[in-house]
Amino acid sequence: MIKYLLNCKNCSLEFESWFASSKEFDKLKKLNLLICQDCRSQKIEKSIMKPNLVSANFKKDKPQKYNKSIKKKLLEYQKFVKENFEYVGENFAYEARSIHYNKTKRKKNIYGKASINDVKELKEEGIEADLIPWIDDKKN
Repeated sequence: MIKYLLNCKNCSLEFESWFASSKEFDKLKKLNLLICQDCRSQKIEKSIMKPNLVSANFKKDKPQKYNKSIKKKLLEYQKFVKENFEYVGENFAYEARSIHYNKTKRKKNIYGKASINDVKELKEEGIEADLIPWIDDKKN
């Protein structure tokens, strides 16, 4: 994982984001899937970040507590989606198009599985779709 400081060239907002690798950042940028949180512009550039040095006073339990907090929020978000959206599985792109082009009576709130390319194509057609992180809630 790599963290970048991102800068919106449209509204000058700076924000951080994690990526699996620098290649993953380049891939998402090329597919126009990097979007400013404020102005929704796709003119996003990465900036140089200062190194994150650990001080002698660093407590080892902080990252674990932070990760638990993030996991808790993601699970809350997933619960909301499951309760308010209809799961369509692997047929997400097909179902989204059916709803958009009024070919089905299905309610508009759906979620399911789609590739990055599927989401890009849906957006190009003017269909609202986004990728969200999804985690397994398996407790050992």
